Amino acid sequence: MELERKRGGEDALSLSYEEWRERMEAWGEPRFRADQICNWMHVRKVFDYHEMSNLSKSLRERLSGSMLMPLPVLIREQKSKDGTRKYLWQMADGARVESVLLNHGGHTTACVSSQVGCPLSCVFCATGTLGFGRNLTPGEILGQFLMMERRRLDGGAEQGINNIVFMGMGEPLLNAGNVFKGIRMLNHPKMRNLGARHITISTAGVVPGILDLADFEVPLRLSVSLHAPNDGLRTKLMPINRQYSLSRLVEALRVYRNRTGERITIEYALIDGLNDDPQLAYEMAALLDGLEPYINLIPFNPIPMKPELRRSPEAKVKAFCAALAELRIEFEVRRERGADIMAACGQLAGTLRCT
Repeated sequence: MELERKRGGEDALSLSYEEWRERMEAWGEPRFRADQICNWMHVRKVFDYHEMSNLSKSLRERLSGSMLMPLPVLIREQKSKDGTRKYLWQMADGARVESVLLNHGGHTTACVSSQVGCPLSCVFCATGTLGFGRNLTPGEILGQFLMMERRRLDGGAEQGINNIVFMGMGEPLLNAGNVFKGIRMLNHPKMRNLGARHITISTAGVVPGILDLADFEVPLRLSVSLHAPNDGLRTKLMPINRQYSLSRLVEALRVYRNRTGERITIEYALIDGLNDDPQLAYEMAALLDGLEPYINLIPFNPIPMKPELRRSPEAKVKAFCAALAELRIEFEVRRERGADIMAACGQLAGTLRCT
């Protein structure tokens, strides 16, 4: 790993439970040491080896000397009037990403980033204006979650984070190997033990990744950013459509639905004058016929770098909803959270590196 080459050690946060067991065995330690280490890190949120009191002194010293604990460093925290919190983190190499903690109905959801920036350049997304920096490691992905959870518990919360969504900066399925490993670690009973139904991946439509998810051993939830029901409009809004057309995307979604039996959520941001004509609701129904998706309508969240894009007026939102209701398609209009601190959907745009 790049981190290991630069710092002269191994990234402990990126090690799976099985890798910890192998490491302990190679060091001549009993395998149950892996259970203890993983419990300290992923359950107790203790990241200083010297505080892991049930490990031998010699093991603590060896871990300290060879196993890095490259936790994200908090640069800035912002709190919305609705309770949403946005965090800007700096990684060991200076790269920066943002993540968000949302509170709703007594539950908390962590929205984490999977890449530094994003290569997809969707016209309505602030992250896309940054360009692409690099993929995050499994440890950097988990580090966002673990640090938000530790801050929450240290602040007096009675319980940790209930859900995680990969809807932050970057396209998760363009970093599938690291994202999938991170999910396995989150879900592992010896690590964070977060239930599969509490994990959601959101994709702009990376077809190979969707097909991989159809066979993924963790039965998580899938959300797809659609935003347009025909190729002409979708390519205008989302350049990825040139590579993975709607026909290929829908075919992959049918494979996913048939293999997993899981319902797919479709994300659709309503942008004034671009994709909010009720006729497009009928096109979307025809496109997704047989998939029985759940439609999540998102009133567009304005971004300063694209002032020409505006949120659809309430009358247009209601007309679009009326068309979906007539078609008997299940939908909801997503409640806006964190827009006042640029933490809502499509608004994350932390600088890529420290300067």
